[in-house]
Amino acid sequence: MGDSRETFGPKAFVTGFPVKHSRSPLIHGYWLKTLGLPGSYRAHEVAPEGFADFIASLKDGSSGFAGGNVTIPHKELAFRLADKPDELSRELGASNTLWRENGLLHATNTDGVGFTANLDERHPGWDRHDTAVVFGAGGASRAIIQAVRDRGFKTIHVVNRTVERARELADRFGPKVQAHPAGALAEVMKGAGLFINTTSLGMDGEAAPQLDFTPLATEAVVTDIVYIPLKTPILAQAEEQGFPIVDGLGMLLHQAVPGFEKWFGKRPVVDAALRALIIADMEAH
Repeated sequence: MGDSRETFGPKAFVTGFPVKHSRSPLIHGYWLKTLGLPGSYRAHEVAPEGFADFIASLKDGSSGFAGGNVTIPHKELAFRLADKPDELSRELGASNTLWRENGLLHATNTDGVGFTANLDERHPGWDRHDTAVVFGAGGASRAIIQAVRDRGFKTIHVVNRTVERARELADRFGPKVQAHPAGALAEVMKGAGLFINTTSLGMDGEAAPQLDFTPLATEAVVTDIVYIPLKTPILAQAEEQGFPIVDGLGMLLHQAVPGFEKWFGKRPVVDAALRALIIADMEAH
C-alpha cells in the first residue's frame, strides 16, 4: 500500500535512460515523510527519442508533474527545451532541475550548488585558498569548475589526458581556468588548496593511479565526486598522506535541496539520518 499522502499534493520525478539506479526517490521520499508533506517523487524513465514529447507534456500540464530532476543523457536537451533556463544552465549548456511556474518551464543546474554545499558541511574553510586542481575534463567537471570559480578561486588548473577537452573548458569558463595535459599534474598541484577528482577512476572498485599529494598546500582538501565506494582509492591515498578528505555523497544529497523546495514548497535539510539511509541502500546493492 502506498502512503495516502501520495494521492494529493505535487508530483515530481527523476528522468534519465536508464534511471532505475537513481537514489533520488529515496532522498525526496525521506524529506516528504519527515516534513509531513503531501506529494510524491518517482523515477520516470524516458528514452531519448521520447524526451521532447515528455517535455511538451510537462509544459502543457498533461503529465501531471510539477517538475523534476533530469539525469544522463537528457541534461543538454532539457536545457534547450526549457522556456526559462537560468544563468547557471546557460553557461553550462545543461540543466538537471525543472519546474513549472506561471505557465512556463524553468530550468537550473544544481550540481555546483551541491558540490559547494557538501564541502561547506563536511570541511568548512575549504575555500580559503586561491588555487584549485580539477582532475578530469568530462561532462561532470563543468558544474564543478563553474562553482569553484564562482566561489572565488583565482586559478583553476584542469588536468586531462586529452588536453583539448581541458582547453574547451578553459574557453567556456574564462581566464581563471587553465588547461594542462596529464603530465603536468605534479607541477600544477604545487601550493594548491583544493584537489577535485571528477574522473571515474576508482569507481565501483576499479583501479586508480597512485598520486602524490604532497605538493599541495598544507591542509589542502581532497575531494571526489564519485561516491561508490564512499572512500575512493584517490581519497584513501590522500588520507594516508595526511590530507583532509571529503567524499562525494553529500554532493548528491545537497544538489537535491533546491528542486524539492521548488516543487513542494519547503526547504529540506541534509541530515545525518538521510546520509545513513543512502549509505545503507548503497551497502545493500
